[in-house]
Amino acid sequence: MIERPFYLNQLSRAVRRSPITALIGPRQCGKTTLARIFAEERNTVFFDLESQLDLNRLQNPQLMLGSLQGLVIIDEIQQMPELFSVLRVLVDRSENETRFLILGSASPDIVKNVSESLAGRVEFIELSGFGLHETGIDPSDVVWLRGGFPRSFLADSDADSLAWREGFIQTFLARDIPQLGISIPPAAMRRFWTMLAHYHGQTWNASELGRSLDLSDKTVRSYLDILTGTFIVRQLQPWYENIGKRQVKAPKIYLRDSGVLHALLNLPNSQTLHGYPRVGASWEGFAIEQVLQIIKPPQAFFWATHSGAELDLFFIHHGRRYGIECKFSETLKMTKSMNQAVDSLNLSHLWVIYPGEHPYPLSTQISVWPLKDIAHLPKQLGQVWIQAPVTRRL
Repeated sequence: MIERPFYLNQLSRAVRRSPITALIGPRQCGKTTLARIFAEERNTVFFDLESQLDLNRLQNPQLMLGSLQGLVIIDEIQQMPELFSVLRVLVDRSENETRFLILGSASPDIVKNVSESLAGRVEFIELSGFGLHETGIDPSDVVWLRGGFPRSFLADSDADSLAWREGFIQTFLARDIPQLGISIPPAAMRRFWTMLAHYHGQTWNASELGRSLDLSDKTVRSYLDILTGTFIVRQLQPWYENIGKRQVKAPKIYLRDSGVLHALLNLPNSQTLHGYPRVGASWEGFAIEQVLQIIKPPQAFFWATHSGAELDLFFIHHGRRYGIECKFSETLKMTKSMNQAVDSLNLSHLWVIYPGEHPYPLSTQISVWPLKDIAHLPKQLGQVWIQAPVTRRL
């Protein structure tokens, strides 16, 4: 098992600060394992809401939870959304010293009443699958092919990894979505999900997707929101401002886990992946996810104009504007689009992420940066970043 000290430190700080900490992320990304490791040296009571025994224990949740002390962990809390109002009552008591760690596989946007019930009382930590800052740089091609879900990445072979991802997709469609109270035929959602895989890295066009699937714009929009709210899809919103140019105002769509993307596209190994006509789009999405795991900006956008200038990632850090461009190429040179992004958006710096070995400047404001060194990128933003050693439990 790969240790995850960065997230454990985040949990420690959040539990000290807030009465409720929400650890959210996709199914099977390691939330339960991380929570159990975090609980090892603490006075903890654990509830798993997929266990009938624990559901029985919570038949009177206010009485049960109100009698507990220390740290209380509730796994898969979206199974009982009524618990959110109970937690609000409990943490508002003047004598309350209990800390609650709740785990969920759906964002607050699609779990009814979460934001309203716990506003001002909860701190959110989003957990992703393994990133390069956790696995180390050597297996970067393995992480790209298999994705970051622990059981997929750690599988004994590519075939075993693919089998796990296929099982994950089927379980998600047949069980996880219905458990959220959403009634969509699994076959219809599978077709939509596969179609999104082919549109990976492109701007959202509801009409085009709807026509391809013989569905209305409203229906495909609702499908997209479900996959976004369950951390399967990332909608990267556009940045636009008054710069005298026509700018793209539709979001860009990425499947967040590259392994799931490759399973849907039937790319079982590195040979088929590198032979895929849109391999650059797959690598772009993978690189963007790695950057976002490291930088963790409060908000991130992409930028594009109808005349062809574009920027894969735009964010503001400490009041300064930065850009990220991802290029699946060993040889890079300055482009007109890069200069337009720097000038139009007034960027302090633009980094071009690539699969090569060495960083080097293209200009005073544009640098080429290897994906393998992505963990060191925060230093360039003035942040202190300590790369923890990668260790494995046998």
